[in-house]
Amino acid sequence: MKAKTVLPAVAMTAVSMVLTLAVVMMWLGAAVPWPVALVVGLGIDGGWLATLAYERRLAAQGDHNRAVTAVGWSFGILAAGVLVAHALTAEHSAGAWLAVAWLPIAAKALWLVHSLWERTALTPVALDAIRGIQQEARDEAAVARARLRAEAATEETRLTAVTAAGARVARVQAKTAQTLAGAWSTLETARKGEETGRALTSVTSTVTPGVIPRWELPVWGPAEPVPALETAAPALTDEALDALVDEIRTSEVPALSYREMAARFRAAGHSASEVRLRAAWKRVA
Repeated sequence: MKAKTVLPAVAMTAVSMVLTLAVVMMWLGAAVPWPVALVVGLGIDGGWLATLAYERRLAAQGDHNRAVTAVGWSFGILAAGVLVAHALTAEHSAGAWLAVAWLPIAAKALWLVHSLWERTALTPVALDAIRGIQQEARDEAAVARARLRAEAATEETRLTAVTAAGARVARVQAKTAQTLAGAWSTLETARKGEETGRALTSVTSTVTPGVIPRWELPVWGPAEPVPALETAAPALTDEALDALVDEIRTSEVPALSYREMAARFRAAGHSASEVRLRAAWKRVA
């Protein structure tokens, strides 16, 4: 992974240095002796390489120096300026020389990208841990989405079933009401008919001599509640119930449990509600 960032930076630096040296030799060689032009070109490239090497050394130590960085960028801007000046003064192919004048700045930018990559690089163990955390988060999100979809589908099914059942109940009620209305109309017609009254009178014994009983239809409306029947055994008082519960509970050793006592209590024919029987058990136990 490191080669993916360092190799482009090295290649761009080499191309930029060769191009800068060639431009200086061609541009200044006509005005000054070629050794002087060579020294100038090597000075620019050498200053750039020196500052770059020092920056790399500081980066390897986990350090950073703004002054060194500023000097390095100064050499890069100087090299780019030389290329731009040569392109502007060249009589032929000025556009081509101007098109490659950005190479020194691009080389410095690539080295900046490589330094940022080094500062953010992680070990394979850390990367594996991060991938595991991300995969776990994705799994939990997928499970949550599946759970929500399943709950939504279940709720939709339940609502559909409830709606269908309600519709069936409504249809049955409507049909029943229609049937009852028809039956009531038939009974009312029968009650008011003269022929039906004479027929009913002929099969109805008189209650009082000389009086013909009237046949009444059943009343369609609320009915009076039927009073509760008297129980066979009278209700026990709390004291009597407590004594009876204690007697049954202690009839054996060890004492009977509540279920056994309740079973024997009811088998003996005694009557008491479950609430009173349990309350009596708590009082005596």
